[in-house]
Amino acid sequence: MRCRAIRAHVGRVPVRLMCRILAVSPSGYYAWVARPESRRAAENRRLVAEIRIIHAASRKTYGSPRVHATLQAQGKQIGEHRVARL
Repeated sequence: MRCRAIRAHVGRVPVRLMCRILAVSPSGYYAWVARPESRRAAENRRLVAEIRIIHAASRKTYGSPRVHATLQAQGKQIGEHRVARL
């Protein structure tokens, strides 16, 4: 969470200053930045895009149960709670 806050302000506030304020080591921050995205995070990003398309196609009337049903009809195996969370 702290590293995300630092990344959101890069360019406006020096990284070392933000690291000191948020009690994060600069090397830890840069290691976090260099870390590759996890498989779950990549899958969540892809699913969010699909969920938004389905929601927009329904004229923003579908909630998570209907979006979940639509994804299952497309052959995706995903839990309803995960759809609601995303």
